Amino acid sequence: MSLKTKLACALRPQNKTAFVASLSPGSAVLDIGCGNRSAERIKLVQPALRYVGVDVGDYLQTETSFNAMDRYLCVESPGFADAILTIGEAFDAVISSHNIEHCEQPEQVVDAMCAALKPGGRLYFAFPSEASVRFPKRAGTLNFYDDPTHRTPPNYLGLLGQLKANGMQIDSASQRSRPFAYAAAGLMIEPWSALAGKVDDRGAIWALWGFESIIWATKQRHATA
Repeated sequence: MSLKTKLACALRPQNKTAFVASLSPGSAVLDIGCGNRSAERIKLVQPALRYVGVDVGDYLQTETSFNAMDRYLCVESPGFADAILTIGEAFDAVISSHNIEHCEQPEQVVDAMCAALKPGGRLYFAFPSEASVRFPKRAGTLNFYDDPTHRTPPNYLGLLGQLKANGMQIDSASQRSRPFAYAAAGLMIEPWSALAGKVDDRGAIWALWGFESIIWATKQRHATA
């Protein structure tokens, strides 16, 4: 693991980089909503992972990111949950980072991503906090509705309950993630961000405001009574 990755994990121990770094080499990973060069970023942390990405469009992808994918599925939005269920593989890990708020059928997608996991498989789940509907509006997204492709604000407690109903054990959960170092950096740049009306450093400003809800969970090997 590179020094940069180690530092990123130490400063933001709940974020996607830390989750990917915690996986065993060679793990099979399903990235649900894999735009914004996600494959490229993930393979920088864990080059030996088997990476399968699924999305409804080629959102901000690059040739490098496409080349980093072992398999890529671009599907229609209305059939997104069904597409996950019919991939035909079971995964060691599923990543859903800022995807569920864009989905037409979010409950079905959550069920599908749990079903895609092997027993003992792990889930990384991040989405805008419910509180973000009350945040200031800024370019780059601080208020939930700044992004016109956002649909219904995810219900944090409802999603925790749905994960548990799907046999998932919650390993860690933060309703409004605020890693200290990033929140401190956000505090320093917040006056400029507010004045400019935009978010240039999402990591810092989102940490200051607690924009993200983040859940890590593991699929139980045996059903509980």
